[in-house]
Amino acid sequence: MKLPRHAELWLAPYLVDRFRHSIMPRSRPTRVWLTIADHFEPLRGKAPIATGLGQVHRWRQRWPEIAADAPRDNAGRPPQYTFFYPQEEYHPLLLEPLAEMVHEGIADVEVHIHHDREPRDEFVRRMSTFCEELHRLHGLLRQVDGRISFGFIHGNWALANSLPGGKWCGLNDEISILRDVGCYADFTMPSGNSHSQARTLNTIYWCTGDGNRPKSYDRGIPVEIGVGRRGDLLMIVGPLGLRYRGRIVPRMETGEIAAYDLPTRYRVQRWFDLAPQIGSDVFIKLYAHGALESNSAAMLNGGLEELFRLVHDEARRRDMELFYATAWEMYGRVSQLASPPKQLPPT
Repeated sequence: MKLPRHAELWLAPYLVDRFRHSIMPRSRPTRVWLTIADHFEPLRGKAPIATGLGQVHRWRQRWPEIAADAPRDNAGRPPQYTFFYPQEEYHPLLLEPLAEMVHEGIADVEVHIHHDREPRDEFVRRMSTFCEELHRLHGLLRQVDGRISFGFIHGNWALANSLPGGKWCGLNDEISILRDVGCYADFTMPSGNSHSQARTLNTIYWCTGDGNRPKSYDRGIPVEIGVGRRGDLLMIVGPLGLRYRGRIVPRMETGEIAAYDLPTRYRVQRWFDLAPQIGSDVFIKLYAHGALESNSAAMLNGGLEELFRLVHDEARRRDMELFYATAWEMYGRVSQLASPPKQLPPT
C-alpha cells in the first residue's frame, strides 16, 4: 500500500496517538472551537495588482454574506475568518478591504511570510516593519504589554529551517526570533506530506527543541490545564490523520479547505476526532489558500456555507457547544485553560 510522502515522520506518532486514545479514551468534550487560518496570497506567483484586487474584493463582497447567513455559535456570534497576509505582498489597497471586515467583527488579519536565507537581522526588520504597518496604518494586530503581538504562518511550510538545505528559511533559531519579536503562537502545522511536518501532532504544545538545530518545533510539551507556559513558543496545530471512507488506499487528512477537497460530513467527523483537546475543549484549526482563483470560487460559492452547516450539525449531534474563533481568540482560550490558578492574597 502506498502511503503519502514523508509518512516516516508522522505515521508512527499518529498510530501511537490513535492506539492510546483507543485504550484510554479522552474525557468527553463539551466545547469545540473552530478557526480557519487562510494562507491568503492575493499576489501569488507575482500576479499583477489588478488580479490581487479582484480576489480581495471578491472576499470583501461574499464573506460578510456567508457569515451573516451561517448558523450562529453558542455565544450568538457569526463565523470568523483569519487572513494570514504575506509580508512580501503588502499593498495598502489590498489590506484595507480585509481591515474593514476585521472592524465589522467577522474577520482578523495575522502574519504570513515567505523568505529564503536572508540574514537574521533582515528577517527581524521585515517582520517588525510589517507588523508596525499593519497596526499603525490599518488598525490591525494588537498590543500586549506595550508591544505588537501577532500570530504566524510560515510560507512554504519551511518553519525553523525545516526543509532540506535550509530552503525557504535559513534560520535554525526562528522559533526564538518569532517569540522575541512578538509572536503569540504559530499556526503553520500540519504541513502534511512535507519534510517540515512535525512528529508532534494533534496536540497543542510548547516548543522545546534545540534552537541551534533545524526544526526545533519537532517535539514539545503538551499544554495542560493550569500548568502555564512551558517552552519557547506555542504551536496551535490542525488535525492530521488518515481518511478511509470510500477509498482502497487511505488519504491524508490535514484540515485543508480547497476546491479539490471541500468539506463533507465524514471529513467533519474526522476533524472532531483528530483535533487537539485540552480538558473538555476541542480545537479545530483548518487552513486554506483562499486567494487562489479555483479555491475562492469553490469556497465562496457554497463550500464555506456547507462547512459551517456541517460543523454546526456535528457539534449538536455530539452535544457540544460550538464557538467560532479567530486565531487570536483560539489562542486566548488555550491561554485561559493553561493559566495557573490565581493565588489569593494571605488574610
